[in-house]
Amino acid sequence: MSLQEDFEKHAELVKTLTKKPSDQDLLILYGLYKQATVGPVNTDRPAFYSMKERAKWDSWKSYEAKSKEEAMGDYITKVKQLMESDTASS
Repeated sequence: MSLQEDFEKHAELVKTLTKKPSDQDLLILYGLYKQATVGPVNTDRPAFYSMKERAKWDSWKSYEAKSKEEAMGDYITKVKQLMESDTASS
């Protein structure tokens, strides 16, 4: 299985979690996913009153030094950690 296929598989697997990840984990997943699929941030930072969108943008920005492949690998690792945690708590 290629890295791209593994990434896409884990992007679907994360939707099957029975326990909602923490806000921090969701931001990590968002930032890594955007870096893996879009690349470095290509939009302006949202206004200060858009706190949720600003947090998501900041997370994405924090991964901008990672290559697409690194971001995919880190995303897969994070999903695996969440899946293990989800299974352990069930």
